[in-house]
Amino acid sequence: MENIESAPIESSYEANQDIQIVAFKLGKEEYAVDILHVQEINRLLNITRVPRTERYIEGVVNLRGNIVPIINLHTKYSIQSAGDEEDKRIIVFQIDDLKVGIIVDEVSEVINIKAKDIEETGRVYESASSEHIKGVVKVDDRLMILLDLNKIFD
Repeated sequence: MENIESAPIESSYEANQDIQIVAFKLGKEEYAVDILHVQEINRLLNITRVPRTERYIEGVVNLRGNIVPIINLHTKYSIQSAGDEEDKRIIVFQIDDLKVGIIVDEVSEVINIKAKDIEETGRVYESASSEHIKGVVKVDDRLMILLDLNKIFD
């Protein structure tokens, strides 16, 4: 098993590389993901429940003829939902052959950062449950948790 402290943030990032991230809120905290995986952002759609699935899988939506599973990270990580229903969004990701969406409380902005501004998870927070976190990003006076989408959708 790989040591969290020595795990690279992203082997394809170079220290001075510009990265665009999409910032969003789950509860009261700000999170971010690399924009390269984001396919689209939609208002909350009509979700069809699927029987006998994990509790955090809200169901599926029909997105222009594609059936896309929707994951509720609030349920998966025991985060209290916050904000207005009108602000809730579904962020749809494409990772390899997998297309999946997550429900977020609000999408705030797209931000340009440098790879060197990502603080490794092991230096900030050590826990087996932090494997879904790629790092922590400081933008001005804000801290955002950068999620590792490959780990979330495993």
